[in-house]
Amino acid sequence: MKRPLLFTLLVLVTLSTGCFHKSKKPKESSAIASEVEETLKQRFVEKRSAELVAQGLRADLARQQAIDEFRDRFGYTHAAGK
Repeated sequence: MKRPLLFTLLVLVTLSTGCFHKSKKPKESSAIASEVEETLKQRFVEKRSAELVAQGLRADLARQQAIDEFRDRFGYTHAAGK
């Protein structure tokens, strides 16, 4: 009597822990990836522009240079093309 009960409990515990469940990798959302890239670009351009302005460059020229540097460094992203 105890043996079938132990076997049943063992099976239930094993199946409930996920040992035999294949975890599915979540699909990447292009909307999320685009949002992350845009945030990266925005932060990079803001920080780099501030550094260039602190070095004495005009704000509009500093921003354009920061955008150009972003494109050079992160040209593989979709945000670099915008």
